[in-house]
Amino acid sequence: MSALKHLYPSIEPFDSFELDVGDGHVLYVEQCGSKTGIPVVVLHGGPGGGCSPFMRRFFNPEIYRIILFDQRGCGRSTPHSSVENNTTWHLISDIELIRSRLKINRWIVFGGSWGSTLGLLYSQAHPDRIACLVLRGIFLHSKEELNWFYGGGAGRFWPKEWNDFIKEIPLGERGDLILAYNKRLFSGDINNQTHFAQLWAAWENRMAAMAEDRTNTLPPGRYSLAFSRIENHYFINNGFLDVDNQILRDMDNISHIKGYVVHGRYDMICPPIAAHNLVEKWANCELNILPNAGHALSEEPIAYQLVKIMNELVLKKGNLYL
Repeated sequence: MSALKHLYPSIEPFDSFELDVGDGHVLYVEQCGSKTGIPVVVLHGGPGGGCSPFMRRFFNPEIYRIILFDQRGCGRSTPHSSVENNTTWHLISDIELIRSRLKINRWIVFGGSWGSTLGLLYSQAHPDRIACLVLRGIFLHSKEELNWFYGGGAGRFWPKEWNDFIKEIPLGERGDLILAYNKRLFSGDINNQTHFAQLWAAWENRMAAMAEDRTNTLPPGRYSLAFSRIENHYFINNGFLDVDNQILRDMDNISHIKGYVVHGRYDMICPPIAAHNLVEKWANCELNILPNAGHALSEEPIAYQLVKIMNELVLKKGNLYL
């Protein structure tokens, strides 16, 4: 059975608006589902990936008030692909501004990959605003994780795809591919920036799902430019975190909050060790390691498990909201 059969039908927003968050940035925000439903904020990946209508479909629209937004510089937010005034702490402030603007007291945080990173950091900063967390493809933004994906770990399993990613980088620069790509993604030459942005995005896209089409097709230039520049900007700045493994250090801030983690056993982008390490410090969390899945939100086992969790939460809403 296709994972799409487990999802709710596509729905249109009942509200969408542009939110000026200052610093020259304007965010696209939308609300779907029930105007009086349980609020859930959806945090997309990347950073720099943007939201899509597909992300609306994990929630019963008669029960949930679904809030999606494109983070700074990507999707329908402007200015496109900008990294100025674009840090983790800006995004956390933006989430709080959206919550305040929508007059929401507490909400469920739903996010995957970078969205799990941002969801955890936001929750640690504002634990009183969190009803529970539903996270997928855990990424803790540690040096170990970045070294795995950009230092050849995943490339040992997919050598041809890895070669496609590194072959245009001179041998002398391959010791730090994040830095090597940074020079090209911010070269000032839009054609050169777009070309290397597509190579960066293609490497990640091709690793996302177990059954992914691993052809040499490059993702669209405009999407790639925002995704790759913003993602690289965050990675080269260590996520703007104070210390490595800051999320694990600060888990006591949210240890009382209920959490659900879904992670693919064969996740090449974010290996399951991060999910394991997280749950070791989070006793109030249920970990679901799925035996036949990778990283992508669209994979059948992942999509099914996330919908199942969101449906079961409906039965527990009395415990979530006073």
